[in-house]
Amino acid sequence: MPSDLAARTPARAWWGLAVLLLPALLTSMDLAILFVAGPTIAEALDPTATQWLWMMDVYGFVMAGLLITMGGLGDRVGRRRMLTAGALLFGTASALIAFAPSPGLLILGRALLGVGGATLAPSTLSLIRAMFANEDRRRTAVGAWTVAFTGGSVAGPIVGGVLLEHFWWGSIFLINVPVMALLLVAAPFLIPESRGPARSRFDLPGAAASLLAILSLVYAMKHLTEHGPDGTSATAAALGIVLAAAFVQRQRRAAHPLIDVGLFRVPAFAAAVGANTVAALAAAGVGVLAFTFMQAVHGLSPLQAALWALPTFAGTFAGAGLATVLGPRLGPAALVTSGTAVAAAGFAVISTLEPGTSLWVFVCGYTVLTSGIGIIGTIANDLILGTAPPGRAGVAAGISETGNELGAALGIAVMGTIANTVYRTTMEDTAPPGTAPAALETVAGAAAEEGPAGLLAAASAAYTEATTTAALVSAVLLALVTPLIPIALRRGPGRSGPGRPPSSSTGSREPAR
Repeated sequence: MPSDLAARTPARAWWGLAVLLLPALLTSMDLAILFVAGPTIAEALDPTATQWLWMMDVYGFVMAGLLITMGGLGDRVGRRRMLTAGALLFGTASALIAFAPSPGLLILGRALLGVGGATLAPSTLSLIRAMFANEDRRRTAVGAWTVAFTGGSVAGPIVGGVLLEHFWWGSIFLINVPVMALLLVAAPFLIPESRGPARSRFDLPGAAASLLAILSLVYAMKHLTEHGPDGTSATAAALGIVLAAAFVQRQRRAAHPLIDVGLFRVPAFAAAVGANTVAALAAAGVGVLAFTFMQAVHGLSPLQAALWALPTFAGTFAGAGLATVLGPRLGPAALVTSGTAVAAAGFAVISTLEPGTSLWVFVCGYTVLTSGIGIIGTIANDLILGTAPPGRAGVAAGISETGNELGAALGIAVMGTIANTVYRTTMEDTAPPGTAPAALETVAGAAAEEGPAGLLAAASAAYTEATTTAALVSAVLLALVTPLIPIALRRGPGRSGPGRPPSSSTGSREPAR
């Protein structure tokens, strides 16, 4: 059993946690920071449409594809070692992006940043598992991690907006460098090294299969969002499914699998991963519309929209705090169920908006839903870490965060497609005569056009309808999932005990040929 560092050296453990929150915040923040900096970068580097899409997407693509691989590698070579390697790569890539003179180099830097993020993210969560064996302390630590990781998506546009008011666009990436330098200096003193108990060969074929499967699936989702259903998205999805099936089959046969698929036979583990994925799907699907809604419908600047979003960060903090305090009393089933119900209520509030509705109603509904997401994330991540054997904490963390990334990508694809369809359909019915085709496609196109009278009002109404429809779909999805959670967790937390893997993961296996 790993020692409870917090019981022996409280200051060192909690300071170590503070250090671990920094990469959790930054890896999440860099997913969203281009939302506010995009126009400035486009003006400075003049990328093509294809280059622009890669600048936006490549970080998430690479990060999602490598999370499981890097989590498994950390279990074998050492999680702190992977943390410091990730910090070095993340800081170097950030400097490369900040001074990139061309779109090509910026895309390369974003890809390297994704590798660094994938190395950092599972290391932070798995190190928390090793540092805090006590369940209550670990839940508190995981709650703080959830606030940092979830709050990064809100902090990204805020930090980016402030920096762009005073500095050039590269500053939004350059701020990562001193933070990573601090991590490199502090980690050896505050964070103990941990790794799996058995030193075994790394499953390179399995890692390649998982990477290609996830990249294919994420690409299919992104392509579907941008171009609609076509042969390319269908082919990419089919390839991803085939590779995912091949990966699972290999993991069942391999002597030293990258993922112990038996973990998914533990009800708490499977339910927690599923809840995290569904919550990420709903939150990201509406979240990607939120800043455009505040700017296009309510006329806010990027920085003003980011500042209006601050209460949503407080909602995440409140949800994580409630989960930490109430966890020992209510149990995971009641809390995760409550979290999905609260998030569904927040989405339901957003689904009632009209163009003339006060922005405070939108912010209040959004804060309610982030409170629910904070509850879900804290309890689900605690369950994932608690049910997995300590020696597989890195892989478990990688699975959790891969579920988040895939859920977010799917949410953007599905909700984005729904919102685009509703906007186009509404505009075709309500736009005044003489409206340009670009204005019928996107609200940004409508804002850029000097069209006929009433165009902006029609576009605002259409985009409000698009946003509220996506929120309604998210509310219904979470409402459908809510009653399933107590059933999935009916056997209790399903912990296998520290150092003791689930029964399905034991026993000898023949090496995969």
